[in-house]
Amino acid sequence: MNKKLISVLMATAVTASMAAVPTFAEDAEGTVLNIQCWNEEFKSRLTDHYPGYEEIDGTTGKIGDVTVKWTITPSDDNAYQNQLDTVLPENENASADEKTDLFLLEADYAKKYINSEVEVTVPVKDLGLTDEELAGQYQYTKDVVTDADGNLRGVSWQGCPGVLIYNREAAKEVFGSDDPETVQEKVKDWDTFNATAAELKEAGYNVMATVNDSYRVYSNNVTSPWVVDGKVQIDDNIMAWVEASKALVDAGETTTAELWSDDWSKGFYPDGKVFAYFGPAWLINFSMHADEEGSIANQGGWGAVVGPQGFYWGGTWIAAAKGTDNPTLVADIMRQLTTNEDIMKDIVKADSDFVNNKAAMEAAATDDAYAFSVLGGQNPLAMFCEGAESIDLSTMGDYDQGCNEEFQKAIKNYFDDNATLDEAIAQFKTAIVEKYPELTVD
Repeated sequence: MNKKLISVLMATAVTASMAAVPTFAEDAEGTVLNIQCWNEEFKSRLTDHYPGYEEIDGTTGKIGDVTVKWTITPSDDNAYQNQLDTVLPENENASADEKTDLFLLEADYAKKYINSEVEVTVPVKDLGLTDEELAGQYQYTKDVVTDADGNLRGVSWQGCPGVLIYNREAAKEVFGSDDPETVQEKVKDWDTFNATAAELKEAGYNVMATVNDSYRVYSNNVTSPWVVDGKVQIDDNIMAWVEASKALVDAGETTTAELWSDDWSKGFYPDGKVFAYFGPAWLINFSMHADEEGSIANQGGWGAVVGPQGFYWGGTWIAAAKGTDNPTLVADIMRQLTTNEDIMKDIVKADSDFVNNKAAMEAAATDDAYAFSVLGGQNPLAMFCEGAESIDLSTMGDYDQGCNEEFQKAIKNYFDDNATLDEAIAQFKTAIVEKYPELTVD
C-alpha cells in the first residue's frame, strides 16, 4: 500500500479503530478504486464525509495516491444490473486498473448478488469488520445482505423505514391544523385514509400523487413471499391494494402515474395539489426538489406522521467485489461510513438521512439540532427509529423486484379500464413466466 494512502487511513483511525483491518501485502493494493453505482447518492456521501477524499470531477476523485473512478449506470430498463452482470463474474481476471472494487446494491435485488452461484462479493469479516463493530446497526439492514450460509456480505450507512409525508398547507386548509397528531388521526388506518381522500378531493387535492405511492406500504406487509417452491402467488394484501387503489382512481382521488414521472413529481410544488407521499428519509432529502425555489420542501412545507401502516423502501448497501485489489481501502470506506458515529451524525445533519446506528439515532431523535428543515423544523427520527426496529424481512425473496414491477405494470391496465381484473392478472402471470422461465403460475 502506498505511503500517502497509509497516512490517510491512519488519519481516519482517530474516530474509528483500525485494529480490525487485516494486514495485506503492500503490493496487493491497487492504485485505482473502481466503484459501480446507479446514481449520485453514495458518491455524495463519500465526497462529503469520507476523510481525505478529494473530488477531481464528476467521475473522478482521489484518496491519498489512489484514483477513484465512478461508473454510474442508471437503473432504467435493468441497465445497472446488466452492468454488474457483465463485470462482476470476470472481475478477478480483469486488469488491475479495471477491477471493480466496490459496488452498490438495493434491497430489491441484493439477494441475487449475495447468493449468486458465481461468488461476486467478499464477506465483510474477510475484510476485517467485526461483529462488535457492527453491533449498533439495525438488524434488518444485515438480513438483507446475509447469504444463505450466514455470511454478511455488505453494509449500509442508512436505514429506510417509511412515513407518510404530508403537505402542511393542505392539512391547514382541509383539517384546520397541520399538527402531526391531528394529521395522524386522519390517516391512522386504511379505512380512515380512504375516507380522508374524499374530504381532500372536495378541497381540490389528490390524497396521493398516484396509487403507486402506497404500493410498498401494502407489499411490505404481506404474509407470504411472491414465490414459494418455484410457484408464483399473489398475497391477499397485494389484492387489498388493488381494491383500495381502484376505488381511489375511480373516485378521482388519485392517479395511475408512474413513480418518478413528471405527473408524480408535480406534487412537490404547491400547484400540484397533492396531499401526501409515502417514503423514507432519502425520499425527503434526495428526491423532493428541496434545492429548487418554489418547491414545498424548499419552503419547509412538509410534515411527517406514521400513517396507516409501517413500511420500508429501498436502501443502499456497500459491497466489496470479489477480486478487488483494494481490500483495505474498501474496508475503511465501509467502516467510516457505517460504523463511525461522528461521521454518521454528520450525515444526518448535512443530508437529513436516517443512518444505520441505533445509539446515534435514538440520541438524535430527542435533539432539536437534528430537525429536518424540509419538514418545517420537525424531527421525525423517533418515528424512523421505531419503524426500523419493526421491519420484518421474512417474506423477502429473490424475485421481489421483478414480481412487483410486472404486477404494477399489468394491474395499471385494470385501473385505467383497459382490462378487467382477471385479464390484468393473466397479463402479469404471462409476463412473470417470460421474465423467469423457471417459475410456474396457476
